[in-house]
Amino acid sequence: MQALLALSRGIDRVNAFIGKAVIWLVLLAVLVSAGNAISRKLFNLSSNSWLELQWYLFGAAFMGAAAYTLQQNEHIRIDVFYASRSRKTQHWIDLLGHIFFLLPFVVLMAWLLWPYTVQAFYSGQISTNAGGLIIWPARAMLLIGFIMLVFQGLAEIVKKIAVMQDLIEDPHPFQSAQDQALKEVEELAAEVAAAEALNRKTEVQK
Repeated sequence: MQALLALSRGIDRVNAFIGKAVIWLVLLAVLVSAGNAISRKLFNLSSNSWLELQWYLFGAAFMGAAAYTLQQNEHIRIDVFYASRSRKTQHWIDLLGHIFFLLPFVVLMAWLLWPYTVQAFYSGQISTNAGGLIIWPARAMLLIGFIMLVFQGLAEIVKKIAVMQDLIEDPHPFQSAQDQALKEVEELAAEVAAAEALNRKTEVQK
């Protein structure tokens, strides 16, 4: 089990690095979008390649961060049922959900996307839009994202079993909906207090 835990920590580090790095692709997509809009309005110049590049960048950010989102327990779930359960029951829900729903889906998607990506690469397939980009990088992003989810799903299963066997601490301790709401209120109050302090400091300096 220790070897599996070491492997899961390695997977966590890789997916965390990628998940944090791809956030810059969102900024790049915004810059491309702004540049495209400015050139279209001021110089009447535009291209489908710039539009598709925005989609590529956003897709890469989304798929690149998917495994990290799962690792951080920030994925979408039906909290109406989940949040009202005991932490032990939540562990079982997570474990069974990863085994019977998450893993089969992401493995199937990776398996289907592999030939889909390879075919586009070797054929040199290009977008049907005039001046569009080549297709295979977009398909490769999907494939890589789902492969990352496969490995992260396996890592989550290992960690969940270890937590249930008291081998490691729970990386995501239980918080009731009330506790989460209180935490958000406290964070908002701290931000408001910091803003007020900054305003007072600015007024004093004037």
